[in-house]
Amino acid sequence: MTLLHIFLGFFLANLFGYGGGPATIPFMYEEVVTHYKWLNDSEFSQMLAIGNALPRPIATNIATYVGYDVFGWWGIIVALFATIFPSAFALILLLKLLHRHRQSLVVKGMTLLVQPVIAVMMLALTWKMSANSFSSIGVVQSLVIGLVAVLALIKFKIHPAFMICAAFIYGGLVLPHI
Repeated sequence: MTLLHIFLGFFLANLFGYGGGPATIPFMYEEVVTHYKWLNDSEFSQMLAIGNALPRPIATNIATYVGYDVFGWWGIIVALFATIFPSAFALILLLKLLHRHRQSLVVKGMTLLVQPVIAVMMLALTWKMSANSFSSIGVVQSLVIGLVAVLALIKFKIHPAFMICAAFIYGGLVLPHI
């Protein structure tokens, strides 16, 4: 039954995760942490940080990690298939239809109006992960790290991978001594 749960959890998260990997993260969180309880908040946060630091899309990184953690190599295969299948199937079936009607106001409206919903979902996940960070390393340190990351990403245009690596280094070398 666990392989079926892995398939359903990742299939549903990716089926409804319109907008790519970042849009599926809140759905994956819901399935992995809240529904099936395969990981807790802290483990999901750590896995998400590692998944962002690695190459490949974040959704497949999450599926690989959780699939292996829950059911080994078969878990990886099932979770990756469930992650990739919805978008591949939709792409094959809907590409011509969307291409044919790309100038349609209905199609433009659908794609534009779903963006605020995705943004709110990402903010809600950010809020949950921030609360976890506040309780783990403290509010002041979390806010300072967040401010440095925002400045580095937006003002100085530092690539996110470098920021994630810097956070790993800080967490591994500095945080244990504070």
